[in-house]
Amino acid sequence: MIALLALAAPAAKAAAPVGQHAASTPSMFGAVFMLLVVLGLIIGLGWVLKRLPGGAFRPAEGLKVVASINVGAKERVVVVDVNGQQLLLGVTAGGISALHTLPEPLPQTPAPALPTLKHLPNFAQLLSQKLRKDS
Repeated sequence: MIALLALAAPAAKAAAPVGQHAASTPSMFGAVFMLLVVLGLIIGLGWVLKRLPGGAFRPAEGLKVVASINVGAKERVVVVDVNGQQLLLGVTAGGISALHTLPEPLPQTPAPALPTLKHLPNFAQLLSQKLRKDS
């Protein structure tokens, strides 16, 4: 038993210190480089997906939703323009059914305009009026 301990003592002295062979911590340059590689992969895969046939990112040509309204929890009525012809469709969880073909297109509704800041009342005046009323 003592002979085994005597043989193990020189081997312990020659052994490498703990952690000597562990990988060193990555430098800041390496971390930034790997971040750029991952971002490049994400952008590259997005570019490839856009160019694949049947990509979900492109809207179908000649097909446009003109108007839509909910009539229930999972039911809606949709007006779809297909190459200039407008169809009234009923959309449910179970399927889609054509309700009517519109003889003439729906009129275009103007886009809602944002209020201009020039025509808004002065906040300081409104506040002072409100404070005078309350006192």
